Amino acid sequence: MKIAVEGCMHGELDNVYATLLHLEKTENTKMDLLICCGDFQALRNEKDMESLDVPEKYRSMGSFWKYYSGQEVAPLPTIFIGGNHEASNYLWELYYGGFAAPNIYFLGFAGVIKFGSIRIGGLSGTYNARYYHLGHYERPPYNQNDIKSICYERQYDVCKLMQVEEPIDIFLSHDWPVGITDYGDWQRLLGLKNHPKFIKDVQEKTLGSKAAADLLEKLKPPYWFSAHIHCKFAASVQHGENGPVTKFLALDKCLPGRKFLQIVDIPSESGPYEIQYDEEWLAITRIFNSIFPLTRNTAWFANVQPDKQDHEWVKNKLATRGTKPFDFVQTVPPYNPNQPMSRASCSRQPRNPQTVSLLELLELPYLLDDADA
Repeated sequence: MKIAVEGCMHGELDNVYATLLHLEKTENTKMDLLICCGDFQALRNEKDMESLDVPEKYRSMGSFWKYYSGQEVAPLPTIFIGGNHEASNYLWELYYGGFAAPNIYFLGFAGVIKFGSIRIGGLSGTYNARYYHLGHYERPPYNQNDIKSICYERQYDVCKLMQVEEPIDIFLSHDWPVGITDYGDWQRLLGLKNHPKFIKDVQEKTLGSKAAADLLEKLKPPYWFSAHIHCKFAASVQHGENGPVTKFLALDKCLPGRKFLQIVDIPSESGPYEIQYDEEWLAITRIFNSIFPLTRNTAWFANVQPDKQDHEWVKNKLATRGTKPFDFVQTVPPYNPNQPMSRASCSRQPRNPQTVSLLELLELPYLLDDADA
């Protein structure tokens, strides 16, 4: 399976897809999947920019809206996680994961899916110790604090990922795992990112996400991809003596002359491939939803662990319904360059039908808006 891995998207879908199509043509090959490691910026219209943690003078619609509207179609399946610069109101609609546009799938704030025989997991956001133990208390419209904190990793989501026992082939995090620089050419890295705070963070082993480091130690995937720091960095982590090895790769953002894209060949069953729900992950989601922390208070995770019965329950549900995720549905009008949107439009946060349908499948209540939180 040929997988294209991209660092920070920053809304540049047109340019990334054009680069991939050029590579396919010049190298006479075919990509099966594009993976993006965050800062995707899935802006559907002008209103979404109000939920984007980017200074107003730097905000841009990018090109995602074309794929959301149907004006363009992603030329290959695309999977992404969130970073720290996102249209967080839209990603909150798809907290559990779902299609942000046709053929473009958001893994959720945390998630695991299957693509063919490959199992892909991911954690959205960046690490901030002050917010890590808090619940998901932020709701749109976000104030100037919440627009930042909504993008911080939470213990609840990490704890769900720590329950995964079946092997993960690829894991994605926007933030680098703490300590990963010890396993690559960190001296060259300091030459690329030569400013005092970065050097200090690397030397003191505070660069990156403690949560991601814990997941790396637990999951031990063969491949781990990240972004965020806007440079290319490779590392190889051996887990114990004679243990499995994780190949780590971080990539840059999409700009001319930058190393934002890497093609990876991963052994897999032959295609065709499609995105599918993962039984184990849905079982974890189902059992953890009862303690979903939706205030500043932390959740109590003791004695919450899916068992074989939970897995069998999901397996039976998917045997009846099928493993293909629910279809994409527009929830707000797409951007129209010729007709600016009024500020009064789309004032209420919609419930995404994909999320509603998934929760109904799992027989879970909808908890993402203020009405039920």
